[in-house]
Amino acid sequence: MTGEVTHIEIGAADAKKAQVFFGALLGWAFESFGSGDQAVIQTPTVRGGLHSGAAASSLTAYFAVDDIDTAVTRVRELGGCATDPSPEEPGFGRFANCTDDQGVPFGLHQPAALTGSRAHAITTEP
Repeated sequence: MTGEVTHIEIGAADAKKAQVFFGALLGWAFESFGSGDQAVIQTPTVRGGLHSGAAASSLTAYFAVDDIDTAVTRVRELGGCATDPSPEEPGFGRFANCTDDQGVPFGLHQPAALTGSRAHAITTEP
């Protein structure tokens, strides 16, 4: 499966500490949102999210798809696991958390329609 990375999600024990680390290392900026230590990651090319309270620290890449329902079905047909797709989030789209047939975590993301253009997408055909 190939596709454009549209979003990254970092789960950390301490999101504030992760902001300091990644901000100093990569020059990323963070904008707080929601409750707790959640933040939107501002990188030059990819949207991201950061949250505290992860059972295990993680970084997950989300790949663009045209049709998340079809893509989730294909993941399962190929022996992977996928959560049911999320409801539409305004300005973001829909996503599903997945693992491949060997347990490698990744995500699928059907971006919200962009005015006058469509997000790059991967094919879900074999």
